[in-house]
Amino acid sequence: MQLKPVDKVESISHEDFKNGYYNPMKPLIITNLSKQWPAYNKWNWDYFKSIVGEVKVGLYNNVKSDAYTPINTADDYMKFGEYIDMVKKGPAEWRIFLFNIFEHAPQITRDFTWPEELMTGFVKRYPMLFVGGQGSVTHMHFDIDLSHILHTQFIGRKRVLLFPFEEQHKLYRKPWEVLSLVNFERYFDKENNKLDLKNFPALELAKGYEVIMEHGDTLFMPAGYWHHMEYLDSGFAMSLRALQSSVTGKLKGAWNLFGMRNIDTLMKKTAPHWWYDRKKDKTLQAAARELQIAGQ
Repeated sequence: MQLKPVDKVESISHEDFKNGYYNPMKPLIITNLSKQWPAYNKWNWDYFKSIVGEVKVGLYNNVKSDAYTPINTADDYMKFGEYIDMVKKGPAEWRIFLFNIFEHAPQITRDFTWPEELMTGFVKRYPMLFVGGQGSVTHMHFDIDLSHILHTQFIGRKRVLLFPFEEQHKLYRKPWEVLSLVNFERYFDKENNKLDLKNFPALELAKGYEVIMEHGDTLFMPAGYWHHMEYLDSGFAMSLRALQSSVTGKLKGAWNLFGMRNIDTLMKKTAPHWWYDRKKDKTLQAAARELQIAGQ
């Protein structure tokens, strides 16, 4: 893989953001955006436990999905307060995905402001919290609705790997899904990584970005960007989503949500092995074409 660091700025004007990052679809870290929010100092484990500790949440482990697994199916359930107690103790390879904490504690929406000075189109009904124990992994994927994301890290550090959507075949995207066939877990660890370059050689051609997010960092992740995240410490982050300005972008996101996902889920239920093998063959064929184009 050919990786570059993500640009970092303390703050940025609307014009510079639009011309340098939004329009060219390039990721960016803004380090001071969240520091003006009450949430920057207020949000911590104890505070969340006090307001939503009794809420039952879905948990996800580090195991990659198989032929039978529909998108976004939880592996276990636990009260949020019990989960917090678990991850505070140390390594815990469990994460919470797309937790709409704001439905249960709407008062905390006053703890941040929507950064409309940067872009518009925010889906204000659906800010989301992402929580993970040290060692937990969000496997390589792109967001199904193809929204732009502002992802702010609060407690803990997180290592993020990013690729433009166009790198999909080099990343071995499974057809009808938003997931990669490859396990990128601990890709940065030369001795213990699970990156299989022998069976997935097109990965060497993929061009992307890498960054470690810390408390207060806000990552602009353009629509369709592939991302893989590993929690270096137990922590949590909030994502604010904004629809693409183009009609085409909105329609593609809607198709993914209501067409592609439903068809894939149906096929996983009715002919899982045939469907999985068919998608794997298509994935490997697309990657082989990338290698052929590159002359390898």
